[in-house]
Amino acid sequence: MSTLFANGTRTSPSLLDIRDLRVWFDTPRGLVRAVDGVDLSVRPGRTLGVVGESGSGKSVLARAVMNILAPNALTFPDSRISVDGQDLRTISKDQARHLWGSQVSMVFQDPMTSLTPVLTIGRQLTEVLRHHLGMDRAAARRRAEDLLRQVGIPEPAKRLRQYPHNLSGGMRQRVTIALAVSCDPRLLIADEPTTALDVTVQQQILELLDQLRAENGMGMILITHDLGVVAGHADEIAVMYGGRIVERAPTRVLFGAMRHPYTRALVRSIPRIAEPSHTRLHAIPGRPPVIIDPPPGCRFAPRCPNARPRCLSEDPALRRTGDDDTHSHACFFPVGTPEGEAAFAANLRDGRTAAGLTVTEGSRL
Repeated sequence: MSTLFANGTRTSPSLLDIRDLRVWFDTPRGLVRAVDGVDLSVRPGRTLGVVGESGSGKSVLARAVMNILAPNALTFPDSRISVDGQDLRTISKDQARHLWGSQVSMVFQDPMTSLTPVLTIGRQLTEVLRHHLGMDRAAARRRAEDLLRQVGIPEPAKRLRQYPHNLSGGMRQRVTIALAVSCDPRLLIADEPTTALDVTVQQQILELLDQLRAENGMGMILITHDLGVVAGHADEIAVMYGGRIVERAPTRVLFGAMRHPYTRALVRSIPRIAEPSHTRLHAIPGRPPVIIDPPPGCRFAPRCPNARPRCLSEDPALRRTGDDDTHSHACFFPVGTPEGEAAFAANLRDGRTAAGLTVTEGSRL
């Protein structure tokens, strides 16, 4: 069965299909709406970048797909996550154990939380191969050595005998990638895989993920807080804020004509080498929203220089940008439109937005 994709054309079925995903957490302070009505899809061989500040719901989204949520997580009955057309709510525990690792795998932010410190690298790799692929000990050992060589680790036979603490941070992350791709999964989720690494190693890891995706035909979700990271490594970008998708578009389209003020603010906050030394960095005013019983209206409104009274009372839906079926945003006064310019001009004239944010010419997004 074919799938109607973002541009309105019929394509091959989505590898991952998420519909109206809502994951809330029951806490003593109330229900935290970590993911609150998200629709996403990923096709084979394509990379979807999911971008947003800490607390925007990115990692909860990934953990919901992997079914590794905390015990106090509440997933709504109407929420749907399917892999290769198979609804994950209907599969048995035995089917789930086969699915995770062999079909869907994940690279975590901190490799030391993914690797067992008291087991050798070889033991951890071969256990996965023997469990999912039924290999004998010798075959699993050969495959483990090949995997380390594939991810660019020198002297792989020696590394198999070492423990995680014997390796550098970049090499540990390569080991976790080797673990994640060891069973040739169809979908790989990389949750901030380069955050703790230096810039040179970051680029190497991103290029490695690109190479593995291309060679194996995997679909990939690349989660990060930095739009610069996904600029050259994602086919499509979804921007999350307050548990929701606020803008989604192919990468070139997004950077060429971004519409949501939050997306623009994220781009402006990236330091630029071309700027003179000591240039003041652009910061997004205010704090991310508290998503325990959030007030009505747009969740970015308290921090948005384009916010008008309507933004405080109405919740903008994700809608197409003009005639472009591939680009959607959730904003009443988008960046680069007459409505957005008029809203900013009105706020500039008044000196502040309807939410109380002080507006100057430098506040322009």
